[in-house]
Amino acid sequence: MGFQPLPTDLEDLIHRVIGAAIEVHRVLGPGHLEAHYGNAFAIELGLRGIQFSREASVQLEYKGHVVGQGKIDFFVEDRLAVELKAVQAINDVHLAQTISYLRIVDQRAGLILNFHVPAMNSKDAIRRVLVN
Repeated sequence: MGFQPLPTDLEDLIHRVIGAAIEVHRVLGPGHLEAHYGNAFAIELGLRGIQFSREASVQLEYKGHVVGQGKIDFFVEDRLAVELKAVQAINDVHLAQTISYLRIVDQRAGLILNFHVPAMNSKDAIRRVLVN
């Protein structure tokens, strides 16, 4: 079973968020701490008029009981989970974490943005995460 296409407005939001990340990387370049990229990314989203919550809390439940809590780096317009990284490569743990967050908030799309790359237009920089 394949994935249903995302709504056009969500695709547009994804492109706008990626554009903000590319601008942050263009200005700062690689080699900084994740927190610094997060601060710059928040500024860039604001400059572009994109609504977001930073470090949005999510609760993991098991059979009606809260068993843990996590934080989505950026929850954009209450529909797009964005995780920021400054790592050698996006790995399976990053992917699993983002998928878990998407399931908790009952959303279909997320992004993992890795700023520790020479260029933001590579597969090591941007990973789209989709769940059905």
